[in-house]
Amino acid sequence: MIQTIDLKKGMVFKRGEKLLRVLQINHHKPGKGNTLMQMDIQDIRSGSIVHTTMRPSEKVEQVDVDKRNAQYLYDEGDSSVFMDLENYNQYSLDHSQITEERKYLVENMNVTLEFVNGEIVGIELPATVTLEVTDTQPEIKGATIDGGGKPATTNTGLVVNVPAFIKNGDKIIVNTADGAYKSRA
Repeated sequence: MIQTIDLKKGMVFKRGEKLLRVLQINHHKPGKGNTLMQMDIQDIRSGSIVHTTMRPSEKVEQVDVDKRNAQYLYDEGDSSVFMDLENYNQYSLDHSQITEERKYLVENMNVTLEFVNGEIVGIELPATVTLEVTDTQPEIKGATIDGGGKPATTNTGLVVNVPAFIKNGDKIIVNTADGAYKSRA
């Protein structure tokens, strides 16, 4: 058992019979009263996301997460297929469980699969990914990296704000933590 004040983004805990993942967490100190923990949590099995408030002293059951290196293979219907790099087993993960992560998945990309009691509960992405720009406004001559930005759609459907000199077909490096443009590949 751990206190909610010790929860961090990405941690998995059990509340009742539900396995929950912390998507976002904020400490909120109202004008009067005690500090509150405002969290966006995802039910791992159903994929539903709920905003909740808890007291920092509340206790929840932390769940041990086993991690295994894997490779993203392809999408099949409403799920994504991954292969364990140690034993070559293939695992399917429903799209509702990896809604945000799907925007960064590129075929043959290495990821980390997360398991709880032998059940796959999510994936961990690398810090950055290389994506191809498929749709953006035309290049502006003389543009620099400091001259503002423009939206660009990548081959995975992710929309990223990029410098004005980026054009269709360019490969860019994107930070998976916040979806921000990092550099040209």
